[in-house]
Amino acid sequence: MKGRNRASPLSLQNRLALTYILFISAALGSLTLAINRFTHIRFNTLIQENGSAKSQEIVRVIGDLYNPLQGGFDSRTVEAMGMYFVHEGYIVSVEDAQGETVWNARSCDMQQCVEVLSSISARMEGQFGLNGRMQQQRYPVRYKGMTVGWVRIESYGPFFYSETETRFLGSINRLLLVAGLFLVFLSAGIAVELSRSIARPVLQAAEAARAIARVHARRAPPETIRIRDQYKTRELQDLSCSINELAAALEAAEHRQKQLSADIAHELRTPLTCLQGNVEAMIDGVYTPDREHLLSCHEEIIRLSHLVEELHILTGLEWDRMSLNKSVFDLAKLVQVSTEQFKAAAHEKGIALELNLIESPIEADYDRLKQVFMNLLSNAVKYTDSGAIRVSIEKRGPGSRHWDCIIADTGMGIPEEDMPHVFERFYRTDKSRSRSTGGAGIGLSIAAAIVSAHGGAITVERAGKEQGGPGSVFRVAL
Repeated sequence: MKGRNRASPLSLQNRLALTYILFISAALGSLTLAINRFTHIRFNTLIQENGSAKSQEIVRVIGDLYNPLQGGFDSRTVEAMGMYFVHEGYIVSVEDAQGETVWNARSCDMQQCVEVLSSISARMEGQFGLNGRMQQQRYPVRYKGMTVGWVRIESYGPFFYSETETRFLGSINRLLLVAGLFLVFLSAGIAVELSRSIARPVLQAAEAARAIARVHARRAPPETIRIRDQYKTRELQDLSCSINELAAALEAAEHRQKQLSADIAHELRTPLTCLQGNVEAMIDGVYTPDREHLLSCHEEIIRLSHLVEELHILTGLEWDRMSLNKSVFDLAKLVQVSTEQFKAAAHEKGIALELNLIESPIEADYDRLKQVFMNLLSNAVKYTDSGAIRVSIEKRGPGSRHWDCIIADTGMGIPEEDMPHVFERFYRTDKSRSRSTGGAGIGLSIAAAIVSAHGGAITVERAGKEQGGPGSVFRVAL
């Protein structure tokens, strides 16, 4: 909307870098969380297994304190071992075979038991978010297959971490965090460099396109515009090559259009100068306005009209405004009628016109196709000084309605490097020769466009020995 400032879009480099960084950060974050989760699960399983093993170890140690001679436990030794287990987070009480308490850690040092259990609860619930509870297990103490007592073990369940294990988990988490941050920053640097390497040729292509636009809009002096095309990425190399090809094509088109302007000015100047001279001479009384002088003026007017008509047709082709008035006729008769109009010119130059035509019914625009063959025959007669012009029609195959009309001459021929360009608009193989013969590089491009509008194709090749070369062979496929 008018009056509203629109935010400028992100550059390609920034967008690529941001996308890479977000993607890699999300991937690394997910990977780090997965590793952390897997580590915790495996660690918790190990802790639970160690907790069960610890309980069995406590029962075994207490069992070793049984004195069969006294028929009971040494209370002092049991107390020493019991307080040791309290520091490791296990509240132990020992009973004899009749269930009477031999020693209980809570009654021995209740305050220390409470402090140990409170510390474990705070660590597991506050630091690790595990809402557990105190669990109690009762194990028999056996001596020679007989139950000689019971050990009651109370601990935080389903498992708990000791201070050493807590520090180990903390170091693992810090290591994962540092490694993740390092990889994120490393990936960010790689992403920025990668996006820069991708965006650089795109920016160069954009700048080259702007330079081409400035040159062809006449806002900058002419220059040769090329960008580096030695990239190792295929798509980027294709992009740079396309820009270079575009620049070369536009430069060639610019050159041809300038040449066309000069040629048209030359072609217009000559008949206009003749007309002006004859008319001024007749006005001044130098020439008598007789039939001879009027015919000379008439020829120059026809020459001007022919050039203007070609330019008019070319303008229609530029805007794809060609309309076809199709009818069914014999292509051989059209070619024969077109050839008849050049017999006199060919005879004057001593050129033989040889026809090898077959009946070839076709549905097409008679006048347009006649214009095609008139242009081809005109060029053949114009550029052939001796020898023959052979015109033939061939059938593609039995029962086919596709025809090839071939016009082969023994003229000077077309240079190999000009072959791919002879049907381009404004293109001429020899600037000086075209001027002397009146050509403006339009006829063949018009012929190609008319044949293409009929769904056919026109090609050219150098004449071989079988065609009596050197010379040119034009093939019209319809």
